[in-house]
Order: sequence, then structure tokens, then C-alpha cells
Amino acid sequence: MNWLQALILGLIQGLTEYLPVSSSGHLELGKILLGPEAEAGGLTFDIVVHVATVLSTLVILWKEVSWIFKGLFCWNGSLNGEQRYAINIIVSMIPVGVVGLCFKDKIEALFAGNVLLVVGCCLLVTAALLTLTHFYHPKEKEHISPVDAFIIGIAQAVAVLPGLSRSGSTIATGLLLGNSKKTLAQFSFLMVIPPILGEALLDFKHIFAPSQEYLATHAMEAPIPTVSLIVGFVAAFISGCFACKWMISLVKKCKLIYFAIYCAIVGVVALCCC
Repeated sequence: MNWLQALILGLIQGLTEYLPVSSSGHLELGKILLGPEAEAGGLTFDIVVHVATVLSTLVILWKEVSWIFKGLFCWNGSLNGEQRYAINIIVSMIPVGVVGLCFKDKIEALFAGNVLLVVGCCLLVTAALLTLTHFYHPKEKEHISPVDAFIIGIAQAVAVLPGLSRSGSTIATGLLLGNSKKTLAQFSFLMVIPPILGEALLDFKHIFAPSQEYLATHAMEAPIPTVSLIVGFVAAFISGCFACKWMISLVKKCKLIYFAIYCAIVGVVALCCC
């Protein structure tokens, strides 16, 4: 992978991690378009750009992160707002934790030979979810409940499929449950930090103890130049900061129908190219 390919893939990862268009699906499409050379060093590159997107979230939402930690260890006889918020994030992690630990490699192996078909179908599902939020507006709730957090977490777990947007699934599910657009925007991006880090750790594990499913779907990967890693990291971080801030603004305005149209178009194109 040369530095230009790393730049393009880093920009794709940073932008699509937060925009509701599926980062995994667009990375797969990007690698196909850029050719076999873009696959070189894929595992190491994936870890680097995932860490970059987490850092971009922490930068943009540092005020909210610091607010949670300031009140997390304060106890006045009952749970405060920060502790309830942290509990909701933990609850939302349960489904994706189960799927990530038990089924991630099996799912990747299952769809390894039909990437374009899976990406195309899942992008159409993402488009349908986003379209629903445009036409269906339930009564708005003031706070996200633990039950809603768990359901949103299920949506995030299902988004392990390439082409099914993690941010699109969680935001759409939260909106359809009637959660406030303002609170949902930041919750959706904060709840994604642990799974992204967890995914990076699972990928890192493959370097030292690869599973049989992983070995079956990943050939020996050529080393990636350090310059390409640095370029990919910087590109993912900067574009991630931009996408995270922009997406929060869009969710508050509930203008997601444009992304639904985009996902539908790309999904149809991917299916036509199968």
C-alpha cells in the first residue's frame, strides 16, 4: 500500500465511520477500486485508522467525556446523571461485545467471497432505516433509558455486517424509539468508542494468535510502509473530526434523508457490479 492509497482509505475511514453510510462497506469498495496492492498490510492499517477515529471522537466530544468522568465516582446516595449515562453506555456495549467476541471471525469468513453482494444489500437496509426516520416521528423522550440503550446496542451489533452503517443503525434506531435528537447525537458517538477500541484489539490479537476463520480469509499480508501508516492515521483523524462534528449537527436537524438516497444509489451500484 503506497501513501496515496493510504491517504484515500484513511479519508474514507474517517468520514464514513461517523456519517451514516458504512465505513466497512466503503473501505471494502475502496480496496476493490484501488486494486490488490491496497490490501497489503490491511490488518495493521485497520488498527491504525480505528485508533485515529477514536481519538477524533475524544477531541470533538471531550467536554462530554470529561463531564462523565467528573461525576462518575461521586456518590450522594443515588445515581447522578453522569453515572446513569455511563451505565447506558455499558448496557449498549453488551450486544456488540457478544457478537464481536463470539461471531466476528465467523461472520467475516461467511461473507468473504460475496463482499459486493453483502455490501450492496446492507447499504439498501441502511437506506431504508434512514428513510424511516424522515417519515416517522414518535413522541420525543427526554432521556435515553437502559432499555433503549440495549436496543440501540443491538442495532450496533448487527452493523458488524459490511455495508450496514454503525452510526446510521444506532442513530436511526434511537430516533425511531423516540429519543431526543440532541442527546442521541452525542450518545451514539460516545457509545461507539469502546466497540471501535475493542475491534482494534481483536484485530491486534490476530497478529499473535490468529483464529482458523481469520487464516482462512486472510492470506499472508505484505508489510505496509511506515509513511503509509502515518498518512492513513492523519487522514483518518482529521476527516474523523470533521465528520463527527458535522454529523452531530445533522442529527440535531434530522436531515438524514440525503444519506439514505446516497446509500441506496451506492447499494444498487454495488449489486450491479456483483
